[in-house]
Amino acid sequence: MRETRLADALSERYLAYAMSTIMSRSLPDVRDGLKPVHRRLLYAMRQLKLNPEHGFKKCARVVGDVIGKYHPHGDQSVYDALVRLAQDFAVRYPLVDGQGNFGNIDGDNAAAMRYTEARMTAVAAALMDGLDEDSVDFRPTYDGEDHEPIVMPAAFPNLLANGASGIAVGMATNIPPHNADELCAGLIKLIDNPDTSIADLVRCVPGPDFPTGGVLVEPSENILEAYATGRGSFRLRAKWEVEKLSHGLFQIVVTEVPYQVQKAKLVERIADLMVLKKLPLLADVRDESTDLIRLVFEPRTRAVEPEHLMEMLFKNTELEIRFGLNMNVLDGDNTPRVMNLREVLRAFLAHRQDVLIRRSNHRLAKINHRLEVLDGYLVAYLNLDEIIRIIRFEDEPKVCLMKTFGLSEVQADAILNMRLRSLRKLEEMEIKNEHSKLTEEKEGLEALLASESMRWTKIRDEVVEMREKFGAKTVLGKRRTVIGDTPEEIEVPLEALIEREPIMVICSKMGWIRALKGHTADIGDLKFKDGDESRFALKAFTTDKILIMSTEGRCYTMPCDKLPGGRGHGEPIRLTIDLPQEHDIVAMVVHKPGRNLLVASSAGRGFQVAEADVIAQTKNGKQILNLGKDEEARIFLPVDMDHVAVLGDNRKLLIYPIAEVPEMTRGRGVILQKYRQGGMADLILFNLEEGLSWTMGGSEGRTRTVTDLSEWLGKRAGAGRQPPTGFPRSNKFE
Repeated sequence: MRETRLADALSERYLAYAMSTIMSRSLPDVRDGLKPVHRRLLYAMRQLKLNPEHGFKKCARVVGDVIGKYHPHGDQSVYDALVRLAQDFAVRYPLVDGQGNFGNIDGDNAAAMRYTEARMTAVAAALMDGLDEDSVDFRPTYDGEDHEPIVMPAAFPNLLANGASGIAVGMATNIPPHNADELCAGLIKLIDNPDTSIADLVRCVPGPDFPTGGVLVEPSENILEAYATGRGSFRLRAKWEVEKLSHGLFQIVVTEVPYQVQKAKLVERIADLMVLKKLPLLADVRDESTDLIRLVFEPRTRAVEPEHLMEMLFKNTELEIRFGLNMNVLDGDNTPRVMNLREVLRAFLAHRQDVLIRRSNHRLAKINHRLEVLDGYLVAYLNLDEIIRIIRFEDEPKVCLMKTFGLSEVQADAILNMRLRSLRKLEEMEIKNEHSKLTEEKEGLEALLASESMRWTKIRDEVVEMREKFGAKTVLGKRRTVIGDTPEEIEVPLEALIEREPIMVICSKMGWIRALKGHTADIGDLKFKDGDESRFALKAFTTDKILIMSTEGRCYTMPCDKLPGGRGHGEPIRLTIDLPQEHDIVAMVVHKPGRNLLVASSAGRGFQVAEADVIAQTKNGKQILNLGKDEEARIFLPVDMDHVAVLGDNRKLLIYPIAEVPEMTRGRGVILQKYRQGGMADLILFNLEEGLSWTMGGSEGRTRTVTDLSEWLGKRAGAGRQPPTGFPRSNKFE
């Protein structure tokens, strides 16, 4: 029993656990791209002779062998690993050929292991090609009763082709799948020129190739940086198209979803967003998938732009994802580190070099042994009678044969173990022909082992052969993920995001604002707080914006879709905009893009301003009209007429074309009318041909119009003349 501090004991045990997680569970080996559980699964299937050309066996049998002989963990976790290797939507090049229900892209689980069957695929067979030829090292299994390979010979670049993901202690890995044809092209380029730059390799391997397809829209410079550092991310979008319908209608069909996105959960997420009214351009979503994916999106109206609808879906759903790249792997020395693309490909080629040398040495040893036996057979053929006599009459025939004919122990054993019926085969020509062929093969192997360039040529031929077997000319090898252009940022208009509905905006004198549905609301029946009454009533739509001018010359913007509903008295407008208590609202107008506004102060100064320049992005508003001491903003009118009629406190009227008022973005403005004392009383815009109208006094609300206005026409900044007879004593046009 050893006493130790608790902290030291915990540290020692946690470090052992962390190393076990890193080395034996989470990180793949750069040489074969496999984690221990996958390697043991494939080895167990090989031992069960579940080759591609043979029949299937129950998955329960495979899992039982794995957990009983090689991998002492839970059967469900091992079966889950086997299932994933068989899913063509999860693995780019499946290693397991499954028969039965192995799950689907909707996220449904596979059937129990007692119902499903499996065997290896050609890719899995390629990973273990040469395993019986001393190509890799073996180690004892956990119970010491058997042996298992430390790494597979890997005649297939599995790490990059199928990718890997895992979370260890303090580190993680995430490698996307790639196209084997492109990887082979990169390997060939690297063999031909070991100093090939990463930029040249990226021309061969332009990006990941996901089993579910999609469109890769990551900028090329970002892809290059990710492969150069071993860390980065890739932007992946669903593949979609527009289907035209009758009467000018259309629908959008998604045929490929991003990698590792469960289709059923994606549809559920979109439906939830529709309920929350966060996808206003979308009317309906349907899943019409069979073996092929087909998600149908119906726009709310035919006026919706397909690009706007998809941009909204990309931003709010998993129709667009970012797949991270973190090439953290175990290198040839079992050391975890992050590698770039060139280092990963070089590690694979270095492993293939080691495998080739070991297989060649193994074959050479077999040939040498066989040649030794053939030499012994040749001696036996030439001295058959004497050899038979020695075997029949000598007490120690083996020693006697070795001494009499100068044979080695191997040769003597071979002669003694020969069956009598084999004697007829001891024909000199056959022995010499086999001897000649093996000698020629031996010379070739010795030359191969002595020449590095010959070995690289051999490896290059193997890569070319692998490319023909799994490359782009095969159904499995065709690229699925499209390398698309980097999408431009699409600004979806506010009108496109909000359902367009007519409303009546009501604001009272005390500043309570609300929005009534429809344009035909009877305003006369509206109720207000005690002492309050209606002041502004504007017809608008939910997609509009309301522009508000305050007496301090500041303009505020309120989106109509954010206005409180028509029930009750509404809400104080000061809750939405930061309008100081000492200031009041001058005017409210519905924003129309491209239009100008006329702003003027009580001092009779003003200017035209484009509506785009008065829109405020914050609740603090935007200062438009600068004011002097004791001045306040008084006019805020849309410029939709051709003349200005301005009236002073001195009861002088001046009329001139609106064109004489200059356009500015901000300032005090120009003089609209000159005064000796006082300031401006009122101002309106009107069309000269239609004449100037004003409201008469009395309860009938009659108006009077004067068409002959030559007496009051003048230049801007003039003094003006007394208004026509009958003009209201209130000195207001309305």
